[in-house]
Amino acid sequence: MNRLARFIGFGRRRQDIRDDVPESAERGEQDVEVECRNPEALREPIVAALRTVHDPEIPVNIYDLGLIYRIEVAANGDVAIDMTLTAPACPVAGAIPRMVEEAVRQVEGVGKARVELVWDPPWTPDKMTEEARLQLGMM
Repeated sequence: MNRLARFIGFGRRRQDIRDDVPESAERGEQDVEVECRNPEALREPIVAALRTVHDPEIPVNIYDLGLIYRIEVAANGDVAIDMTLTAPACPVAGAIPRMVEEAVRQVEGVGKARVELVWDPPWTPDKMTEEARLQLGMM
């Protein structure tokens, strides 16, 4: 018997199948956690969402500025992001992480999004993409 047939219960008696279902599930009380088929497939849409977030003082998106240090996508679609700011005293330090979190949550397939501000390593202009440098007239 192949795996699909076993999965759908082919060849099993009805009572055997009922024994596998927890009583709480029969009453509709069980939370169902859906796994993302390929967490890496979410990376590109997440990066696209990050490119929609801009520092109000700099006309370049935060991804191309090099402010995103880490994007980790879990099997269930939850996303953890480490990011920094151009300076610790940045006036929008409280707003940008929330903007990032909201943008990432809008990506289809993403569960929870958590953004952590980190200061190590410190941000420097060499973390910017060539496109960002060109946009800011630094090339």
